[in-house]
Amino acid sequence: MPAFVTLSGRSVRLEPLSLAAIDDLVAAASEDRSTYAFTRVPQGRDEMVSYVEATLAEQAKGRTMPFAIRWLHTDRIVGATRLMNLEYWQGPMPWPPGEHGAVGDVPSVADIGYTWLAASAQGTGVNRESKYLMLSLAFETWQVHRITLKADVRNVRSRAAIEALGAHLDGVRRAESRGSDDTVRDTAYYSILSSEWPLVRERIHARLGLFEAA
Repeated sequence: MPAFVTLSGRSVRLEPLSLAAIDDLVAAASEDRSTYAFTRVPQGRDEMVSYVEATLAEQAKGRTMPFAIRWLHTDRIVGATRLMNLEYWQGPMPWPPGEHGAVGDVPSVADIGYTWLAASAQGTGVNRESKYLMLSLAFETWQVHRITLKADVRNVRSRAAIEALGAHLDGVRRAESRGSDDTVRDTAYYSILSSEWPLVRERIHARLGLFEAA
């Protein structure tokens, strides 16, 4: 199971999610919520407590690594994100297949998801740099084979942000889940492979203005 880490960038710091962040997360989620049409974001303190507690329980199983997003420009927590659906391909093949504990120190593949931001932090580059920090950890430290990103097919804004990273559209899974608006949701699946990471990293560097690191 991977060790807890803090990921620091130029304008963003991803801090391990904890119960201590609940009040800040409630404040962030209480800004203009009209942008959450396709994203389920906890509303109010009770929902936020349940959200954080459930996430920490998943982390204890080695299935997720959740973060609170701190925007250094304002020194405020402005949302949350996570590396999730961590799969470990080390060790013997489990039988029967299905849910099993973490095997090994680092995952072999992962998703990035459950990302939400306060309205004031949207369109500021916070999301892009947060994704970059998690991708860097996954590909350069964990050396995963693949990162998966997903979005409701109707969420044009989220899909555009994923595509801007350079992720590949693998396809659309129809009737994939219950949507945040209580409809049946079709989900667009994207991926980035380890072999693609150098070009993706260069692309993100350019968009973030990190030319000296490219």
